[in-house]
Amino acid sequence: MKASETKFQPIIEGTKQYVVPLFQRAYSWDKKEWGTLWEDIEDLCGNDEPRDHFIGSIVTMPTTSVPEGVTKYLLIDGQQRLTTIFILLTLLRDKALDKGDQELAEEIQQTMLVNPFKKGGDHFKLLPTQVDRVAFQALIQRKATGEHSQVYKCYEFFKKKTNKADIKALSKVLTSRFSVVSIVLDHDDNPHLVFESLNATGRQLTQADLLRNYFFMRIHTDMQTEIHDQYWQPMQSDLQNNLTEYIRHYMMRDGNLVKQGDVYFTLKNRVEKEQNDAIQTLREISTYAVYYKRLVDPSTESNSEVRSALKRLNRLDITTAYPFLLNCYHDFAMSHLSSKDFIKILQTLENYIVRRFVCNIPTSHYNKMFPFLYGWAKANNPGDFVAGVRAELQKRDYPRDSQFRSRLTDAKLYGTGERTIKTKLILETIESHYNHKEQVPFDNLTIEHVLPQTITDWWKQHLGDDWQADHEFYVHTLGNLTLTAYNPELSNDTFPKKQHRFAQSHVSLNEYFTVSQKWDRAEIEKRSAVLADLALICWPYFGEESRSPTTINADGVKGRTPHTLVILDQHMSVSTWVDVLSTTLNVIADLEPALFDILTTTYNRFISKEPTRFKRKVQLRNGYYVDTHLRSKHIYQFCEQAIETIGLTRDDWRVETL
Repeated sequence: MKASETKFQPIIEGTKQYVVPLFQRAYSWDKKEWGTLWEDIEDLCGNDEPRDHFIGSIVTMPTTSVPEGVTKYLLIDGQQRLTTIFILLTLLRDKALDKGDQELAEEIQQTMLVNPFKKGGDHFKLLPTQVDRVAFQALIQRKATGEHSQVYKCYEFFKKKTNKADIKALSKVLTSRFSVVSIVLDHDDNPHLVFESLNATGRQLTQADLLRNYFFMRIHTDMQTEIHDQYWQPMQSDLQNNLTEYIRHYMMRDGNLVKQGDVYFTLKNRVEKEQNDAIQTLREISTYAVYYKRLVDPSTESNSEVRSALKRLNRLDITTAYPFLLNCYHDFAMSHLSSKDFIKILQTLENYIVRRFVCNIPTSHYNKMFPFLYGWAKANNPGDFVAGVRAELQKRDYPRDSQFRSRLTDAKLYGTGERTIKTKLILETIESHYNHKEQVPFDNLTIEHVLPQTITDWWKQHLGDDWQADHEFYVHTLGNLTLTAYNPELSNDTFPKKQHRFAQSHVSLNEYFTVSQKWDRAEIEKRSAVLADLALICWPYFGEESRSPTTINADGVKGRTPHTLVILDQHMSVSTWVDVLSTTLNVIADLEPALFDILTTTYNRFISKEPTRFKRKVQLRNGYYVDTHLRSKHIYQFCEQAIETIGLTRDDWRVETL
């Protein structure tokens, strides 16, 4: 970056052109700014002592363009004042002609307004954005211009102000007395960051804006409008704020990892390294943009089955898979992948995501997996792409039936944000499995907790002595959840009242409650098992079920004696389930004190600083007391949920038993 103080005239003299990037806003100065500038001009004209007047900085960046021959600079900052001065010079030229001063008029025209020996767009020393280009060029060429354009209004404002002015004096002030700081960026400088730092209070600049400007500087000016309308504008209209993220995913589809802040330079370097034609590259980008639009807005997809599968995927928040899906969509559009196989791919992704969600497997590696999945699958099975995709996903922490079923019965599925959306999709899918002839629309249904989230005295008595533990560990599990349109009416009602309402329901999931005599831990576990079996049908395991050792789960702890607790590969000796509980919580308190505080709020029924709170208890190293009057199964569930609360998974915590 080079900065120097200079006058206005040296900036514009010579065969050169200043191009306002397409990401810049249109010319927007109005009477307030024009009036301030005119006051400065009048002050300089009326001052006998020659002095300069600083009008700000102009930030430019040299760039290559088509056609060659004119030195071009991107006008990163300063377009408002520079455009205004060009309009003023145009006005002075016209007034010089009106007064018969042909020499002054020609000097202004040939040295400051145009490149006299260049044609087309290169003829003009300033090339505004497309919004202002026609009006500005009409002024330069002394043609009629739109009276409603801001460029024309500026011309008329100063025309009135200069009725009695000395044209030569004005010209001298503009070219020789106005001082600016000219900042010229190097090719390696990031114009994105420079523009944002100079316009922190204005519209945030996107990397897509920079890329648009970069591409159109490589396209002949005679073709820019046509190419812009054919390729860029449809993408901009369809994707809007998603355009930069789309371009990132587009570049990642070939197995490249692109950070969100590197979109501009990555694509720019790729185009220049591969010497790609700008129009051809834009054509391809616009083609894939159509697929991307259908991914983010499935309603634009004409195939009803594909549309339905995409809508389901969107509810799973799987944007990291878009680089992979862009390739699949292209194959589908080119008839290289049948609609049947494309739907199988979408269903396979849903299967993979749902199983991992239920089993609480982290999603952090998705952005490092999905860009490569297409290539892996093609290499794995060139003759059967669907089989190749399934084989590759099966290698990457794909939960087996035993793990999936176990977690379906005891995991806290319901939660805030996306957990609620995903859990509702699971319930809807199980409901659809019943194949009811009069399917109830899902849009007006919400998730209902049969055992309510806010427990009442009736429910405490109904659950019995262990009501605290039972409520804590079962209220958000699959067996206690259903769908209803009467959530407000049901609220915290007793089970008999809810049962009466469920008997009138058209939702097949609710038929289960009509034969239940009570609703407690045993009944919730029983229904969880039933729904888990249906879920295994809805999302069947793809591939061969591996015969790896069966891991212990909450249902399998009864009658077992723990001997080793493993947390983050650290082996700790334990002899009772109370040891498992206290050791787990002590490790959490040591590793993540702040997250332990969250546990004390979330599980305040079982953790307290008050020693008299519990009949049976153990004191942790940090002074807290933990209720130990719990079944071994509840201890196991409590520890699992506590581990997940601090961001670990089942792979990070396990109990070895005798």
